[in-house]
Amino acid sequence: MPTIKFAPIKIVTRSSFCFIAFIIFALSSTSLVVSANIGGTIETPKTVSTTSPTVKSSEQTAPSKHWKNIENSGRNQDVFFHAWGGDPQINSYIKWVAEQVKAKYNINLQQVKLSDTSEAVSRVLAEKSANNDNQGSVDLVWINGANFAAMAEHSLLLKNWANELPNFTLTDPINNPAVTLDFGVPTQGMESPWGQASLSFYYDELATTNPPKTLNELLVWSKKNPGRFSYPKPPDFLGMSFLKYALVVLHQQSDAITQVQDKSQTQAQLYLPTTPENIEIILEPLWAFLEVLHPQLWRKGEHFMQSGVEMRRLVDDTELSVAFTFSAPEVPAAVQRYDLPNSIRSYAMQDGSLSNTHFVAIPYNASHQQSAQLVANFLLSPQAQAYKQKANVWGDRSVLIHSALSDAEQALFKAQQPHPSALPVDSIKATLSEPHPSWVSAITDGWQARYGVTR
Repeated sequence: MPTIKFAPIKIVTRSSFCFIAFIIFALSSTSLVVSANIGGTIETPKTVSTTSPTVKSSEQTAPSKHWKNIENSGRNQDVFFHAWGGDPQINSYIKWVAEQVKAKYNINLQQVKLSDTSEAVSRVLAEKSANNDNQGSVDLVWINGANFAAMAEHSLLLKNWANELPNFTLTDPINNPAVTLDFGVPTQGMESPWGQASLSFYYDELATTNPPKTLNELLVWSKKNPGRFSYPKPPDFLGMSFLKYALVVLHQQSDAITQVQDKSQTQAQLYLPTTPENIEIILEPLWAFLEVLHPQLWRKGEHFMQSGVEMRRLVDDTELSVAFTFSAPEVPAAVQRYDLPNSIRSYAMQDGSLSNTHFVAIPYNASHQQSAQLVANFLLSPQAQAYKQKANVWGDRSVLIHSALSDAEQALFKAQQPHPSALPVDSIKATLSEPHPSWVSAITDGWQARYGVTR
């Protein structure tokens, strides 16, 4: 996790990521991440057809015997979907999904609304500690990044199911590795993708007509406009996303300037697990950048907001002129419900946008594994993906490759006239991959030591 808020997945948790179950299973050093997104007005849900007049989509091919067995055993069951519940727009979309799978499979999909994905992870850990290996209370979980890495490492997820979903082929996994990697960690069939998000920026054009378009420009702009920009403090997902964006760009600039041939000690280390040796080397450029930036921030960098919602409120109150989100459709939705002024405009940084895919997973001990797979497959259907992508529904970018769809299915994604505050189509020219999940803890610990309450 918009504010791909990623997979806040507040992310490294929306609250705290230290809990007893992790200590029991020796996971106290592993950070947990959750993604979150937007808010706004929802279209009136309607049941949609899941058939297409052509056979280009994999959903129209004859199902395998394996999938027929899944369909037969997964019908008429409950599915407890543990997902972040802090956004009414996302909750309404999940409610729509529940109506669809009820009509299609007589599945009773119930959203268990979380304030933090670590709540679901902790529950699975507690069940494992109690030797509950087949009657788990979590059937499906919205997961991302470090949550996945931690659960996969400790065999808490069902294996080799996502790649068997009929609709998974519509993501073109061979040519689209983003659907098989979560923060650089191979998913190995333990996660099914269901959306994409990227870090984008927005500004009030009544306050500034020339917003910063790169990290370097942001520093210059902040010096000229002191107090008009800031970011949520970690472990907030959105704040962490900004710090990761800055870290990746700083290393790209360093490599370009020095023309480093062997990047083993620089940028490439961001995509490998942290070590005591590389943390200081890799994070030093970030701390040097923040030392210059912080005095120019809101409240001179002596106080930081807690969340993306608070940052958006400061823009609405005209205290901030530039802000950012991990879910671009959040911006026009906020404008339409009067949470942001009409003068807001969105854009993408020219030096790259931190991007990731968010996933759903099935715990190893889920009580309704087959039913959960039916739900996950529906989440990947062209109908569900197209409906979710609508700006007034969620605005979450689809993970499907349009060339794999029939003409009728491609027509479902036809864009409506965008709102003036919406991110222009094709604004994102370059994407930046998420660093390895272990860097979340390293950044958080380093930031708290330098700028937190213990400073």
